[in-house]
This record gives sequence, structure tokens and C-alpha cells, in this order.
Amino acid sequence: MARYLDIHPDNPQPRLVTQVVEALRDDALIAYPTDSGYALGARLGNRDGRDRILRIRELDDRHHFTLMCKDFSQLGQFVHVDNHAFRAIKAATPGPYTFILPATGEVPKRLMHPKKRTVGVRIPDHALVCALLEELGEPILTSTLILPGETEARTMGWEIKEDLDHVVDVVVESGEVTAEPTSVIDWSEAEPVVVRRGAGDVSRFEE
Repeated sequence: MARYLDIHPDNPQPRLVTQVVEALRDDALIAYPTDSGYALGARLGNRDGRDRILRIRELDDRHHFTLMCKDFSQLGQFVHVDNHAFRAIKAATPGPYTFILPATGEVPKRLMHPKKRTVGVRIPDHALVCALLEELGEPILTSTLILPGETEARTMGWEIKEDLDHVVDVVVESGEVTAEPTSVIDWSEAEPVVVRRGAGDVSRFEE
């Protein structure tokens, strides 16, 4: 059975944040709220975490995983960002955007797209997620919690606890969660390509 933790959305209790981070370090798979719906999360070194996420969502190896990063300097350790992309991404973060970029050697190969050698990255605008990332000290391997047969991310922690009680280890509740997904920008080539229009304004990437 999954542990259920209710954490304040604006002022996350340090004791509870530490419990979630310790679970991640112990290779737990968590369901946690973000600024664009619930997500499944694991630490980068959790080899089983990636496979559990793929099984829950019924996805194949070509799924683009996202690294949830605490800030731009951390993001820069895991993806290659040229000067043109640097300015635009810095101006758009933190916020509801996911950027697909060439991965650096810091990203385990199993987490990259198998052919493109890319990975998704994002910097959230969410107090709890920022607190988790600050204490963990590394990105969280993340995938939006959209279950097979569904089209939107889950938004209710107690529903996730009921439905995924035996396949995740921790469910975090933290206030109201919006289901609107991030906007996805593929910047693996010279110019950005809008892959998905979501909560973030994509007009700046279409000029």
C-alpha cells in the first residue's frame, strides 16, 4: 500500500518534504502534484523506476521522459543548450514548459530517447516541487500521470491513492492541482518546434 502524505501547497512542511525525499532516495516511485497535473517521479539512479512508469502508463521505450529541474544551472548539467535557445528558455522558466534537448553524458542512456539521444527538461513553478528538488539535490525523473484510456493528467491525490495503491509507493497531496499540461517545445535541432500547445504561451517559439 502507498503512503499518503498531505503537504501544504504554499509552505511545505520540511519534515514531510524530507519524508518524500528519503523515499525517493530509497528508490520509491511517487505520485506528486506539479503545476500541470500529477506526475510519476523517481530518482535518476532508480533503474526500476523508469520501467515501473512505463508499465503503469503502458508506454514503450520511445517515450520521452522529463527531468524536473530546480533551476537553470541544474538543467544545464543535463542538456546541451546553445545561445539562441538559452535566452528563450531562461525567459520562459520557471513555468509550464517542457523542452526536448540533446542530453549530456550526465543523463543515463536508458532515460534518453533511443534514437535521438534527447531528453525532456522543465523547471516548475510549484512550491512543493521546488522544495523536493532543493532537498534531493538532483532532478526527478518524471512522466505526467495520464493513465491508459485517459487524456488528461490526474488532479486528485485521493483518487490516485485508490487507483494506484499497489503500484506506487508514495502519493503526495498538496492543494488544488490544474490538469492543463505543459507546452512542449522540441529544440533538439537549430530551430524550436512546438510539439504540444499547453499552459505555456508558445508564440515566442513560433516567430
